[in-house]
Amino acid sequence: MELNIYRLATDVSKSGSEIEQSYIDIVKEVKKSIKIPVAVKIGPFFSSIAWMASQLDKAGADGLVLFNRFYQPDIDLESLEVVPNVLLSTPNAMRLPLRWIAIIYNRIKADIAATSGISSEKDVIKMIMAGAKVTQMLSCLLKFGIGRIADVNKELKNWMELNEYESLDQMRGSMSYKNVADPSQFERANYMKELVSYR
Repeated sequence: MELNIYRLATDVSKSGSEIEQSYIDIVKEVKKSIKIPVAVKIGPFFSSIAWMASQLDKAGADGLVLFNRFYQPDIDLESLEVVPNVLLSTPNAMRLPLRWIAIIYNRIKADIAATSGISSEKDVIKMIMAGAKVTQMLSCLLKFGIGRIADVNKELKNWMELNEYESLDQMRGSMSYKNVADPSQFERANYMKELVSYR
């Protein structure tokens, strides 16, 4: 079961630690009530994502889904009303979960699912190499139809054969924080290098 916890912290009297504890408490209560595996879908808005991942893992989460894309309203300047405005994710959205999946891979027991911006076999490969157990797609299916899944699977299989991978397990986590030669590439230390590389 995917437990999608969506708490927008609008109360100025509540601290971040109180909000975080409420997530942990929810997971504990759900795990007490059901016997099937529970994957917890969270957003990226915590003071320490790595710590939060470890706490949800300790609370009994069988998996973590990174990351929830929270509803972002817009303002209609004609009607002067707050209106829904759903924006489909693009491949650029996968950078945030990619980084955090790579950082927490093999540091928690829970499996990790990647979501946001995944639309091609290359996106799937990157997420698996970062450490994801599975990937999720929605926006590209809304754009291109359900047949896109078969196309991605075929392209993934071709890439794996070409690069001599026998299984997803063989590539899983190979480009994680733990396994890359320079883990600082996932940190802010690489910020200036990134700016210089922009053309």
